[in-house]
Amino acid sequence: MTTNSPADPPVRRIDRILAFMALGIAIVSVICFVAIIVSTALGMGHADYQVGIWPVVGAFPLFGLPIAFLMILTLLIMTFIRKGRAGRP
Repeated sequence: MTTNSPADPPVRRIDRILAFMALGIAIVSVICFVAIIVSTALGMGHADYQVGIWPVVGAFPLFGLPIAFLMILTLLIMTFIRKGRAGRP
């Protein structure tokens, strides 16, 4: 187990929320992507993907992955700013 040195600022709640939300959105997006691939491979390719839950399953990776990427980028920028401010005299 690592401990924070005195120069390291504590992890804030918003950082944890952003990290877990980005991870959750990315995982759900990948699961939806795999579901489309598997359903096509199992012969459901001729099925109508315009009805039921399939439009949501198809659209989630299109929006979820970029949102998760932006959340991770925001988290990195916030961390760099926080560590930069902590390092100032």
